[in-house]
Amino acid sequence: MISIKRFSYFFMVLAYLGLSLPQASAQEMNEADKIKVDELSDEQVQDLLDRAHEAGLTNAEFLKALELQGMPLSEVSKMRKRIEEDKTETGRSTKLSKRDAREQVDLDKIALGIYQFSDTPPAKPDGNEIFGSSLFYQASRRLSFEPSLNQATPKSYILSSGDLIYVDIYGQSEQYYEATVNPDGFVLLDNIGPVFVSGKSIEEASGILKNRIGKYYPGLLGSNPNTFLQITLGNVGSIQVNILGEVRLPGTFTLSAFSTVFNALYAAGGPNENGSLRKIKLVRNNKQISEIDVYDLLINGTAQLDLKLQDQDVILVPPYVAHVKLQGEVKRPMKFEVVEEDNFSDLLNYAGGFTDQAFKDRVAISRITGNQRSVSDVYHSQFDMFILKGGDEITVQKILERYSNRVQIKGAVYREGTFALTEGLTLSELVKNAEGLRGDAYTTQASILRTKQDLSTEMIQVNLRGVIDGTVPDVPLQREDVVRIASIYDINNEQYVQILGEVKKPGVYPYSSDMKVEDLIVMAGGFQESANSQDIEIARRLEDSDLGTLADIIPAQVNPDLGYNPSSPSLEPFDQVIVRKRASFTMQRLVAVEGQVNSPGIFAIQSSGDRISDLIKRAGGLNQFAYAKGATLIRRTEFFNTESEQIRRQRNLEGLQMKLAEDPSNSEAQAELLQRLLNDSPKAASPVDNQLAQTKKESLDQIASETPGFAVKLKETEAVAINLEEILKNPDSENDILLEEGDILSVPKLFQTVRMRGDVVYPTTLRHESGRSLKHYINASGGFERRANRKQTYVVYANGAVKRTKGFLGIRNYPPVEPGAEVIVPTKGPKVPLRLGEIVGITTGLATLGLVISQINWQ
Repeated sequence: MISIKRFSYFFMVLAYLGLSLPQASAQEMNEADKIKVDELSDEQVQDLLDRAHEAGLTNAEFLKALELQGMPLSEVSKMRKRIEEDKTETGRSTKLSKRDAREQVDLDKIALGIYQFSDTPPAKPDGNEIFGSSLFYQASRRLSFEPSLNQATPKSYILSSGDLIYVDIYGQSEQYYEATVNPDGFVLLDNIGPVFVSGKSIEEASGILKNRIGKYYPGLLGSNPNTFLQITLGNVGSIQVNILGEVRLPGTFTLSAFSTVFNALYAAGGPNENGSLRKIKLVRNNKQISEIDVYDLLINGTAQLDLKLQDQDVILVPPYVAHVKLQGEVKRPMKFEVVEEDNFSDLLNYAGGFTDQAFKDRVAISRITGNQRSVSDVYHSQFDMFILKGGDEITVQKILERYSNRVQIKGAVYREGTFALTEGLTLSELVKNAEGLRGDAYTTQASILRTKQDLSTEMIQVNLRGVIDGTVPDVPLQREDVVRIASIYDINNEQYVQILGEVKKPGVYPYSSDMKVEDLIVMAGGFQESANSQDIEIARRLEDSDLGTLADIIPAQVNPDLGYNPSSPSLEPFDQVIVRKRASFTMQRLVAVEGQVNSPGIFAIQSSGDRISDLIKRAGGLNQFAYAKGATLIRRTEFFNTESEQIRRQRNLEGLQMKLAEDPSNSEAQAELLQRLLNDSPKAASPVDNQLAQTKKESLDQIASETPGFAVKLKETEAVAINLEEILKNPDSENDILLEEGDILSVPKLFQTVRMRGDVVYPTTLRHESGRSLKHYINASGGFERRANRKQTYVVYANGAVKRTKGFLGIRNYPPVEPGAEVIVPTKGPKVPLRLGEIVGITTGLATLGLVISQINWQ
């Protein structure tokens, strides 16, 4: 409650402060409606707050005073925001000044989980949390205990200063009064005068006003009144409550007059870790009028929520009485506060009872006895009699993970699982309970895994067929027996057949009895186009044979349409069926010509004897720009036709086709597409081909790993040096190479340059000059470098041929240089400098040799 005296003093402070503000005079400052918060500096706002605190006003009271002085609500909101920002910067939100009066925590912010105390508990209880302690201060809480203002006026409500009451007179006479209880306890009614109602209940105040107003309205009084009076409560005033003891924020709080003890405890953050939740005292007029037990609310929901606070009430939270710890198989494993006469049954009620896995017959209690602890066992019959003491630690254990009447059956039965061990249960009855044996059950024997008393196990072998037929005695079962019935497929090898060769899906397939070759071919997707249905072999495994015989080869023939053939042999487990290719079957083989011919493009090889000269003829011969000496044959050398390689090539091919669709004149894309088409020419890759390629690659990798310095390079294509001029002069000669699938004949234009590479002063490209020697081009590029290996200089010609420098008796014979050639000068190896030790050794050796020679000459 804010007193008029404090407000009036504060208004004087406002007027005094107005002298130092440039935007407002002292007279204007006394009129708060003239203040513009945006025009005040941070120092001026802080100065106003400091003055208000010296006057005994809290921040809330300061804002209320500005509102009473006529400041618009928008400006009051700005001032509140400025104050909150100042709190954030200076830390006032967590630490109060030395003489600051404590302000009430905003219940709305608490309810939204915005306000957090500095010692917020951990999110997950670790077993040491005190039951009920998080009720008042948990950051994520939604329980605020905020009193409802939308309730009927309680007859027992005690009026106090600041309460607004409405007095309705109705009946024969009608009148309406609205009055506020002033600080002196009076309400002032028009034409009636002041009436003292402070400290009176609504019911008592109704009687007082009825008697006072009855003098002016006689119909209110008498045994048969015709005029009636009703008092209702308007705006509820505020009260100040003192919260002391073991709470998180002790102090004086301004609360609604409808507030209860729980509202006040909520505003103060509740009891701290040393505070009691069981014996909270409410003191009024120096007398204790009630004792609140929070556990009544938490357990039974029957706390004294209707106990209203009054102005200047004192709530005292004493230290806790005693704490006990309950852990193990209970629903709330944590610490609990216990009072006198609390027994274990009460504690179990606080903890929510046992969990489903709890051992309920006995609990173990560790208790402090003198200077040490002792352990006691409390049985179920003693729960109501065992009185708890501070420091007790109770452990509720879990039931044992064992069964008293369990047997299990696994394997080739229709319903595996766990079954109850009834009296006299035998093996045959357990099999019946499991819906019987499956068709694949191995009935020659079954096993029973039995657990002995010392937890060791033994295996019991049983003639299952004899037990089922009744020819051998049945086996009685015991607790925890595990019966295992194997399947015939568990003990026999998995049977399969394999098909290779010219089928669509070669591989391994499960074997079935009476399977024919046709059945396996159908499972493999049928024949490839190249398959020879009259040349099929079956390789059969031999179990008992001499060392020289590896397999039994059985020829087979089937109809091309895989129709019924009574003479077709039946397959046996582990047979390998090999479908061969027709000798007359060949696929088109493609080659290409690019460059300076009259009709470049892709060509099919017509016969196995086609040569380069034949290909040039079909391409229309060379044009006038062709440089025959520079023609090159590009041939594939290594090709692993794997699935991933096919996918990569297909994507590249699609990209080139899109590039050509966008720009048909793109010659570079056309040439690359041509190369891709040749590399991807139709060729059926069987699993055998893939396996051979993989084996070859693994062999090369093994050689590389076992031979130091050996490197294996797998190239798809490489250039083959040819002499096209000689080929065209002498067709079908030894220079006229036979064509192979994927060959590309490249005929370039006439080159006019020579490239200089390697250890020359200035590697560059020079113009070709007829009749000039290699030395001329070396000099034209600056000559040899100091480390150049002149003896090893060589020339790579445009057609891929290579010639190197030859020498005899110091005379070097350099190879000729032709258009398009590339001159390469290699570098000598690194020069290793002699170390001092090596120099001394050589010098000593030479000196010794000279001495020996001189001695021989002297003799």
